[in-house]
Amino acid sequence: MNTQPASKSRILVVEDEKHIAEGIRLNLSLLGYDVRIATDGVSALQQWKAWRPDLILLDIMLPGIDGFSVLQSIRLEDEKLPILILSAKAGPDDRVRGLAHGVDDYLAKPFNLEEFQLRVERLIKRAAWGRGENGNGSENLTVTETVYRFGANTVEFDTGKAHCKGGVVRLTEQELKLLKLFIKHRGKPLSRTKILEIGWGYTGEMTTRTVDNFIVRFRKYFEENPKKPLFFKSVRSVGYLFDDGRATD
Repeated sequence: MNTQPASKSRILVVEDEKHIAEGIRLNLSLLGYDVRIATDGVSALQQWKAWRPDLILLDIMLPGIDGFSVLQSIRLEDEKLPILILSAKAGPDDRVRGLAHGVDDYLAKPFNLEEFQLRVERLIKRAAWGRGENGNGSENLTVTETVYRFGANTVEFDTGKAHCKGGVVRLTEQELKLLKLFIKHRGKPLSRTKILEIGWGYTGEMTTRTVDNFIVRFRKYFEENPKKPLFFKSVRSVGYLFDDGRATD
């Protein structure tokens, strides 16, 4: 795998097991990243504020403040920083909890090294795309309206806020990107694989469960009855379709 960042992207590894943390640092340093380690939740928050990394790799089971609490604290101030959970707690409930708190990706330990490198690379690139640095092969997801309305919902792309049935929701960068993807392709079915390729930049055999989890969140935010969705519809044997009630092009 040939991954050489144009400039040294900063990655904060939050991991209390020293041998795992050092192994991750060595691997990422060889790929050209600037890597620091935090061994507990308190030092993780301190380094995040002082160093402002481009990506955080976050374990869940930490001494003192656990990973979910670290994640929540960061998301109160920064909705756009890419965060990848690396955890032995890999059950569906753990993944859903992480996504509900605003994590961008979730990888179970032990993990495949090449897949790990790919996920790190794609999260770094996606953050760059979010800043307007469009990567090779990525789709332009520009939405002309800064405020987008469908049904009783209003999404403010400039502030990252959604006004919906439950009140005001602060959307993560990944949620905003996926919304832009659905809006651009409204009325057209999108396969889970296609959503992964465009929304995350992944290619090849990757899990599509991540897409399903985001759809669950969108339905919870925007649908009057999540079990009978009007906007984010399932298309059997294909994937999902966004129907905002407008005529398609």
